Amino acid sequence: MNGLSLIGSASDAPHGHLRTDPFGTKASEAARRGFRQLSVVLAYGPDKEEPEEEIAMEDSSTIAKLDRGENHVSPYQGRRSLPKALGYITGNMKEFADWLKDKPVVLQFIDWVLRGMAQVVFVSNPISGILIVVGLLVQNPWWALTGCVGTVVSTLTALLLSQDRSAIAAGLQGYNATLVGILMAVFSDKGNYFWWLLFPVCAMSMTCPVFSSAMSSVFCKWDLPVFTLPFNMAITMYLAATGHYNPFFPSKLITPVTSVPNVTWTDLSALELLKSVPVGVGQIYGCDNPWTGGIFLCAILLSSPIMFLHAAIGSLLGIAAGLSLSAPFENIYFGLWGFNSSLACIAIGGMFTALTWQTHFLAVACALFTAYLGISVSQVMTVVGLPACTWSFCLATLLFLLVTTENPNIYRMPLSKVTYPEENRIFYLQAKKRIVESPL
Repeated sequence: MNGLSLIGSASDAPHGHLRTDPFGTKASEAARRGFRQLSVVLAYGPDKEEPEEEIAMEDSSTIAKLDRGENHVSPYQGRRSLPKALGYITGNMKEFADWLKDKPVVLQFIDWVLRGMAQVVFVSNPISGILIVVGLLVQNPWWALTGCVGTVVSTLTALLLSQDRSAIAAGLQGYNATLVGILMAVFSDKGNYFWWLLFPVCAMSMTCPVFSSAMSSVFCKWDLPVFTLPFNMAITMYLAATGHYNPFFPSKLITPVTSVPNVTWTDLSALELLKSVPVGVGQIYGCDNPWTGGIFLCAILLSSPIMFLHAAIGSLLGIAAGLSLSAPFENIYFGLWGFNSSLACIAIGGMFTALTWQTHFLAVACALFTAYLGISVSQVMTVVGLPACTWSFCLATLLFLLVTTENPNIYRMPLSKVTYPEENRIFYLQAKKRIVESPL
C-alpha cells in the first residue's frame, strides 16, 4: 500500500526476506542464500574515494566495510538459520516476480491481483494474497467475490490507462478497489448474493486508478503515499449517492449516537478483549470473524515479522483507547477501535520509516492518535449517515510522516526504496554508514 513501486524500484536491488533484530543497532543475519552487493546511490551517490572496499551483503547483513582478506563471512553461514526455500516465499517475493516476467500474461495478471489483495496491509506477496482470499472466504464468500472483482477491474483499468507497469505488478493499482468491492457488499442492505451489485462494484472500482493517479501526482511533491484515500473517496461517493432509501442499491442505515451507552465495567470480558486483537486486524477488510483476522495476521507474518508485530500492537492500542473513553464494549469486541490504529502502527513502525526504537515509539503514538481521531471522524460522519472508513488512518499517518526532526534515528524512507520493514532497515543502516564515512 505504499505510494510507489515495490517491484523494479530505482535501485533494482534483489530483495530477500531477512530475520532482523528490529530494535538493535545492526541488522541480524540474513535468512536467504546470499545478498548481492547493495549500495545507496539514490540519496548519496557512488563512493569514489574508497575503491578498494565495498559494502557487502553476503549472508551477513552486518553493515561493515569488509577487507576481503580479513573479515570475510562464509556464504554458507546464513543458510543454516532457515531453509533456503523459505527465503523465496517471504518478503515481497522479488525473485518470483522476476521469474514471471517472461511467462504468459495471464499468470502475471493473477500475481498482480493477488498482490493487490495483500497490499491493503502493505504486503506485496502473492502467497499472502492467497491467504487473504482464504480469510475472506471464511468470513463471507460473497465478500470475497466482490473484493476479487473490484481488484481485477481496477487492475485492468490501470492497464488501459497505461499506468506505471511496475506499480501494477506490485498490486498498487488494485488494493483500493479490493476494499471498495468488499465494503460495498458489507454496507449493502440487500444482503448476500445480490448480483446486480456487481455493476456498481465494477463502476466504482474503475475510479480507483483515476483517484490514485491524480493524488499521486500531488503527493509526489512531498514523496508521500496515497494510502487508502482513493478507497475512502470512492466508497464515500457511492454511499452518499445511494443511501438507505435508494430503490436499486440501498445501503445500511447509519445513525449517530443519541443516548448515553450503557457501559457496565463488571461485564467486561478478558476473552472477548483478547479476541478483539485479531478482529481489529480483520476489520481492515471489514471482517469481524476472529479466525479471519488470525488468517490475515498469518498473511502479514509470512511477509514480515515486524509488520505482524506492529499490526497486533496497533490493534491492541486501539482497544486500550476505546476502553479509556468508555466506549461500548460491543464496538470494541467488533474490532471498530482496532483497524485504523493497526494500519497506522504498521505504516510508521518500519514500513515508511526505518525501524529504530525511536520510530517504534513514534508508531505507538501514531496508533493511539489514530484511534482517538477515528472516533472523532466517526461522530462527524454518522451525522450525515456515512461510515468513517479509514479516513482517520490516512489523515493521522500522513500527518506523522510530514513531521520534521533533526533526530537521525527517525528516518523517512524514500518511496522508491520502500519494500518491507526488514529490507527498509538494511537500506537505512547503509545510508547511515555512508553519511558517517563520507561527511559533507
